[in-house]
Amino acid sequence: MEEMEEELKCPVCGSFYREPIILPCSHNLCQACARNILVQTPDSESPQSRRASGSAVSDYDYLDLDKMSLYSEADSGYGSYGGFASAPTTPCQKSPNGVRVFPPAAPPPPAALAPPPPPRNACLTCPQCHRSLVLDERGLRGFPRNRLLEGVIDRYQQGRAAALRCQLCEKAPKEAAVMCEQCDVFYCDPCRLRCHPPRGPLAKHRLVPPAQGRVSRRLSPRKISTCTDHELENHSMYCVQCKSPVCYQCLEEGKHSSHEVKALGAMWKLHKSQLSQALNGLSDRAKEAKEFLVQLRNMVQQIQENSVEFEACLVAQCDALIDALNRRKAQLLSRVNKEHEHKLKVVRDQISHCTVKLRQTTGLMEYCLEVIKENDPSGFLQISDALIRRVHLTEDQWGKGTLTPRMTTDFDLNLDNAPLLQSIHQLDFVQMKVPAPPILQLEECCTHNNSATLSWKQPPLSTVQVEGYILELDDGNGGQFREVYVGKETMCTVDGLHFNSTYSARVKAFNKSGVSPYSKTLVLQTSEDTQSEEQTLPFPVPLERSQLRRMSPFSSTLNLQPSFSGRSYFELRSSAHQLSLHSSLQSLNSAVAWFSFDPSSAHADIIFSNDNLTVTCNSYDDRVVLGKTGFSKGLHYWELSIDRYDNHPDPAFGVARIDVLKDAMLGKDDKAWAMYVDNNRSWFMHNNSHTNRTEGGITKGATVGVLLDLTRRTLTFSINEDQQGPVAFENLEGLFFPAVSLNRNVQVTLHTGLPVPEFYASRSAMP
Repeated sequence: MEEMEEELKCPVCGSFYREPIILPCSHNLCQACARNILVQTPDSESPQSRRASGSAVSDYDYLDLDKMSLYSEADSGYGSYGGFASAPTTPCQKSPNGVRVFPPAAPPPPAALAPPPPPRNACLTCPQCHRSLVLDERGLRGFPRNRLLEGVIDRYQQGRAAALRCQLCEKAPKEAAVMCEQCDVFYCDPCRLRCHPPRGPLAKHRLVPPAQGRVSRRLSPRKISTCTDHELENHSMYCVQCKSPVCYQCLEEGKHSSHEVKALGAMWKLHKSQLSQALNGLSDRAKEAKEFLVQLRNMVQQIQENSVEFEACLVAQCDALIDALNRRKAQLLSRVNKEHEHKLKVVRDQISHCTVKLRQTTGLMEYCLEVIKENDPSGFLQISDALIRRVHLTEDQWGKGTLTPRMTTDFDLNLDNAPLLQSIHQLDFVQMKVPAPPILQLEECCTHNNSATLSWKQPPLSTVQVEGYILELDDGNGGQFREVYVGKETMCTVDGLHFNSTYSARVKAFNKSGVSPYSKTLVLQTSEDTQSEEQTLPFPVPLERSQLRRMSPFSSTLNLQPSFSGRSYFELRSSAHQLSLHSSLQSLNSAVAWFSFDPSSAHADIIFSNDNLTVTCNSYDDRVVLGKTGFSKGLHYWELSIDRYDNHPDPAFGVARIDVLKDAMLGKDDKAWAMYVDNNRSWFMHNNSHTNRTEGGITKGATVGVLLDLTRRTLTFSINEDQQGPVAFENLEGLFFPAVSLNRNVQVTLHTGLPVPEFYASRSAMP
């Protein structure tokens, strides 16, 4: 109801309509507001006379939107659309609702100072559509009163009124408890017992809740609208041309003699039906708008989350650059320190060498001086030659670069940081991004004999440019994927497949920035062999790489209807991990499946490596991770090798639904079937029920096998190729995904595409 309030307010005064009138443009105005915005124009400047004289266009001629006159015999004289008669200089104002309102013209000058005013016409401009209306001699009385709008406003205001109070309380009225329909009085409980006892004549009165009584008050007989020309006559007919109710007197006067006139009640019902039908379409648009608003609000939240994630990624990338720069800084500082130590060592060695040599020279000099002091000529001459030679030799030793520094004080290192600074200044966001994973269109994918047609598209909201696509298929026997098509097309037919084989297909997009992640894997089944298997090729190839075979989406070759013979028809199944086409003509008893763990559905604490084949966890609590491939039929076996096993945790292995709990041990809810095991024993668990305790646990290097037989609807486990306990679970139906739960003390590696173990193969061979 609150959204309707703007519809009930006058565009001029901004309050609820009071005595509203209907303008020919179907908008409403308060009668007083309409009187306030009337503009008087001279007869010589009326729209008709101005158009006849071809005078200049005034500033307000833009209000004359369609130049279509409504002033004729067919409109009961309501008025006409025309250019604004005069060019008033008073600027327009704005109402509380924001629409433009033109004030009345300025009062005329006194009669003594001005000539007698010429006759004037009254003009009214609709504040909402800005169409100008010329009033006839009846003035505003020519516009009908909108009594229906008055009734809606009354009901709306009553609905917003405060709680109903007792009408008989003397001082502070209490809240009413009931209303008597016959007395038309609201009572509180004390006043009802005192003034309206349930006995005597009052016992037959009907007491209703106050809200219901308020409604009954509203449902008073509706007011009968009267004719604007004949106020004593009620409307009884409807003029189709004038689109307005009329009375009998209007018809007798001949105003609508040439018009089609119908009964008022019949047209009332007809227009109500038309309005209801129009409201149905508008209601659908409103529903779509609400859903769109929800989508936009979700986008706001997603944008905020993506912003936080992107900011964290940006901070991490910048921190990585800073870490790399710090590491390089440490390396460069190490080189500087080495150079520093080398220079110090050379200088210190030279200091030590010079110090020793100087001490020897000084000793020789002092000895020679003492020899010179001797007075014995013969003794002096005996040693003088030798001393002279030693002095010259010592002098020569000092003269051979001994007094030149062997090392300079400067560091011959110059850091070349210009390229790095330039790279930092050029560091910016790359506009081109890696494309999003393509979406396989299941309704256009099919197989025919030993051919398969696949179709894909980009996500609807993806704006990243795509240069081409790469389609990959396995060999139909669980082997590695190989490229079968590279190009810009979004549909490809591959021939030469093996009959009665199960193929997995996936596609990815690429551009200059890189290659997108793979799409979800599509599993499809070719038809049964109708010819010799020797005629098939060893590996699927497209018909022609340069001339890709395309098929119209509207042709019968892509229509999965059973009216076409010779084609395999499929039941479509979809999950968050794998899209599969299961043949309804035959069942696959055994198949070799190749798959890995799925990061998109795993708990955030799971850590992936080795192409998503090895997982561990960074939490001490158990976290769940699922495989990418889901199984609904056939025999499937995979193993998990224990790479790390510390502190005796309890990892769990098994299968689960797509919506299994990701933050609890596998088997805690009813969406998982698992075996959890420690280093001594194991248990089976489903829906938190523990059964079949079995001796024998796991250690580092052990292998846990999971065997899912959907033909017999059983699940069996093994440890180191020996069956662990009895058949764990029976009567399994539906779509199951391989699952593991572990904590940070465990790391496992997935091994797929394995044959059925011997203990199960021998049991299956038994009658």
